[in-house]
Amino acid sequence: MMGRPAVRATAVAVGLAVALVTGCSSDNDPENLPTRDPATALTAPEVTAPPAGTVQQIGIGIEALAQAPGTDVVAALVDEGTRLLLTASTSDSEPRPVSLPRNAVTVLPGPDGQVLAPAAGAVLRVDVNSGAVGEVPVDGEATAVAVLPDGRWAVGTADGTTYLLDPDSGAVECTITGLVSVDVLVAAGDDVAALDRHQTSITELHLGEERLRMALRAGEGAAQMVSDPFGRVVVTDTEDDELLIYTLDTLVLRQRYPAGPGIYGVAYDEARDLVWVTLTGSNEVVGYDLSTGIPREKQRFATVRQPDSVSVDSDDAVLVIGSATGDGLQRVPIGEV
Repeated sequence: MMGRPAVRATAVAVGLAVALVTGCSSDNDPENLPTRDPATALTAPEVTAPPAGTVQQIGIGIEALAQAPGTDVVAALVDEGTRLLLTASTSDSEPRPVSLPRNAVTVLPGPDGQVLAPAAGAVLRVDVNSGAVGEVPVDGEATAVAVLPDGRWAVGTADGTTYLLDPDSGAVECTITGLVSVDVLVAAGDDVAALDRHQTSITELHLGEERLRMALRAGEGAAQMVSDPFGRVVVTDTEDDELLIYTLDTLVLRQRYPAGPGIYGVAYDEARDLVWVTLTGSNEVVGYDLSTGIPREKQRFATVRQPDSVSVDSDDAVLVIGSATGDGLQRVPIGEV
């Protein structure tokens, strides 16, 4: 990282202009916006250190991981989005396969006992105890879902549209356009933020006013995003190897930190108030404390090769890491920090 300062922290909001679009359906033209190819994970080198914890060989690359809230069940998306493998975060018992009726693009935590898998034409809701799969229809290719505090869902699509809908009836309450793509959605209190990888931007979606709000550039190659109970929104910028921390309501970039080579996956550990990120360039996972204004490294572990996915079981203090190259499902006890 020659030429890069050892630590960078900022409270200056820089980047994209404010997007103020009135009405329930905005009319910005995404075709006129500057874009880039979406950021992808840096290709990992061969493993040089033994992975921490235990590694379960499942014989296939893992595309995404999510833990079902209220359970110790982790869902791994495999086979180009056609199957989920359900397994416990704390044991390497044989995974339970669940076939999906549509090819999912990722898997995300849902309501208690469920994970959600956005796909073309629907969001799939999977009960991790029974393995039952339901569908909530969506107009377009669903790519992102955020479960709001009142139980409604914000669903993003590949063409930059966000729907606010009732998952039980499927009724759409609002449609917001104006982004190139909606690749990740997170809820922070009553606020919702969208990550657009084509614009490498983060945008507030004011659902109450049914419009886009402020947008800021998110580095040079934003990849993943997660929120926490304190209203922070954390973005991994895999192009600049930086961890970016925002707050919403009035969108502000609070912190920038050079995390390491190939920062990509991210998960929040509520019990320890840590943000865990994967570094595919060094096959590592690192836990950061964000409470002091500058990220402080608390723990670092060697991982399986190409650790694109990470999930954390806060109750049982276990990290679960998925290798995208088929090198296994890794479980790391994290304990007290």
